[in-house]
Amino acid sequence: MTDLILFAVFPYVAVALAIAVGIYRYTIDRYSWSSQSSQFLESRALFWGSVPWHYAILLILLAHLLAFLFPSGWGVLVGKPLRLYFLEITGMALGLATVIAIALLIVRRAANDRVATVTSVVDWFLLAALLLQVATGVWIAFTLRWGSVWYLHTATPWLWSLVKLDPQVQYLAVLPMVVKVHAVNAFFLVALFPFSRLVHVVSVPLTYLARPYQVVVWYRKRVRD
Repeated sequence: MTDLILFAVFPYVAVALAIAVGIYRYTIDRYSWSSQSSQFLESRALFWGSVPWHYAILLILLAHLLAFLFPSGWGVLVGKPLRLYFLEITGMALGLATVIAIALLIVRRAANDRVATVTSVVDWFLLAALLLQVATGVWIAFTLRWGSVWYLHTATPWLWSLVKLDPQVQYLAVLPMVVKVHAVNAFFLVALFPFSRLVHVVSVPLTYLARPYQVVVWYRKRVRD
């Protein structure tokens, strides 16, 4: 029953919540769709946490997405030992980078009084959930080897069963607890998405591309002698 709730019900609740609250927030308070950057308060620690975090997490998410969208092609990619070793080592390195980066971002917010002041309760929940996600991901990478392969036979068919509205929880039910936590926490992040500053990810300024050119005229009032 627990597996049914976590792997068949909760994912739909999380996605529905993300869409509904996201639309409501965009409609009612559009200007809150911002990352609410605190760079002007303290940028050095932000650089060493934010830059590695963004690059590493994007590559990790891209690998997960490609394995989900193109399982056959991914299977061919990891079919050769050399390529599999390269992906596994690269994934471990990127995972460690994300853990260090998110830890730096958390320490920065906790240690800097000015940054802590503008950090909401939701921000702390978000940071904790992100830390849990990358930490469990690294734990999986180091203790349950060859995830690039078994992901294709567990998480991928489970995710596709959700897309087809026919949840097959048996794919996740047999996996170790750390994998279950990793999967559930991923959808928890989806549910938390519309309440947090993460909504800026989908704020793509497409209208900026079509706007007319701006003419800037410098005007300086001449001072009489």
